[in-house]
Amino acid sequence: MYKHIVFDIDGTLINTEYAVVHSLQDTLKEVQNKNYKIEELEFVLGITGEAAIKQLGIINITETVDLWNNHLNSYKNSVCVFDGIKDLLQKLSPDYKLGIVTSKTKAEFDEEVTHFGLNNYFGIIICADDTKKHKSNPEPLLKYMELAKVKPEETLYIGDSIYDMQCAKSSGVDFAFAKWGNRRQNIEAKYALLNPLGLLNYLS
Repeated sequence: MYKHIVFDIDGTLINTEYAVVHSLQDTLKEVQNKNYKIEELEFVLGITGEAAIKQLGIINITETVDLWNNHLNSYKNSVCVFDGIKDLLQKLSPDYKLGIVTSKTKAEFDEEVTHFGLNNYFGIIICADDTKKHKSNPEPLLKYMELAKVKPEETLYIGDSIYDMQCAKSSGVDFAFAKWGNRRQNIEAKYALLNPLGLLNYLS
């Protein structure tokens, strides 16, 4: 039986896809003078900004991530909490410990997530700064379980990307696929959820 339910952020709690990919598109136009198609950039969803920039072959990583974050501000009005998430958190919180494992840095979390008013639902929040390795590596979830003093079989991780699934699988944790945040792929998961409240059907 699960004791802890742990969430990814982008594409799971908060709909950031449009903002993340389009702001990166703007950044690469400025840095490389190259026009990328949106589908060419979707691979960045679910990994750290630094890892994404490295995969694009850019040398000035820190400067480019900072520029990307500046462009991201132009799209902040497109970012919102997914329908059903607040209801789900309210229903889960009396019976489960809730947490977050994200590829966002703490600064990005404070800037982009805190104002949505979700923080109080979560006891432990693991950001990219908290581990040396990041999703798809298991280290972020292992760090969470270490701090929470919880076993893998008592933990469920909910995310929308292949990196989330690989992180969960490598750490021995059951994975629930948030299809509401990723309708492009079918990702291996113990639970495939069309909407947030669909999780309750499996927990009951």
